[in-house]
Amino acid sequence: MAVSTGQGEDDVMSTINITPFTDVLLVLLIIFIILASVTKEPKLPDAHNREKVVMSQIIVRIDDKNVISIGARTVNIRDAAAAFADIQASTGGTSKSVIIKADPHADYGLILQVMDAAKSQNIIDFGLANHIEGTPEGSVQ
Repeated sequence: MAVSTGQGEDDVMSTINITPFTDVLLVLLIIFIILASVTKEPKLPDAHNREKVVMSQIIVRIDDKNVISIGARTVNIRDAAAAFADIQASTGGTSKSVIIKADPHADYGLILQVMDAAKSQNIIDFGLANHIEGTPEGSVQ
């Protein structure tokens, strides 16, 4: 049953239907969210200021498979404190700094555990190494 106002069919509808426009915007929003989640991770920045880089006697490397190398010795996280203790014993306890060179895909929690192991042996200064522009890719600065 239709209701008629009695004015005829020549009246123009005075409202705009924005439902199709809203549907298109929501689809575009979903597409942008999906694209943002699958983009690559940004490249880590290179260090441009060489003056802030301080050399250390202890260098720790953590690769993308979470293998820890303290100096020339490869250890697991349970033996990290003992490795730092051996270094402290061989240097007479004078080592107070360590440089950590970790792969960007290494576990952040593992890096923190290595730092805690170093702190337990009174090594309190930490530096995070990265690639310095103009040097070979594999070198630690």
